[in-house]
Amino acid sequence: MRRLASLVLGVVIAGAAGSTASPAQTVDKRVLSLAGARAVAAAAEAEAKKNNAGGAIAVVDDGGNLLFLERLDNTFSAAANIAIAKARSAANFRKPTSAFEDAIKNGRLSLVANPELLPLQGGVPVVVDGQVVGAVGVAGAASAQQDEDIAKIAAGAIK
Repeated sequence: MRRLASLVLGVVIAGAAGSTASPAQTVDKRVLSLAGARAVAAAAEAEAKKNNAGGAIAVVDDGGNLLFLERLDNTFSAAANIAIAKARSAANFRKPTSAFEDAIKNGRLSLVANPELLPLQGGVPVVVDGQVVGAVGVAGAASAQQDEDIAKIAAGAIK
């Protein structure tokens, strides 16, 4: 019995060592770099300043991990955490957070029970060649609509 177990283990180890991933098992994907995140944030900052708006700007990767955060002068401190939550929501759900706010306004109240979602305008996915590579969240501008507008422009900074 011990000899059979050793033989089976040897075959499994040999098979694992010689295996390579087939194309069906892996996927090529674009990744948002730190330089790309800075470009997104710079576009948001430029748009905010053009409109005399403050705000916090968060840029995350496609998994919602923070890559870059900036809080413009005279922006309330909580805006930073709100911007991060908006960006994470947009990245993780692969859609603008305004879609969730609209759904709640239209009666889908159960969405507020999801702890992974901040359903407020201002979170927008960053899409390159049809792939979500990250997201930007903006909070603390003059209005929710201004948060959204700044985030949309910033998300378009990467092509």
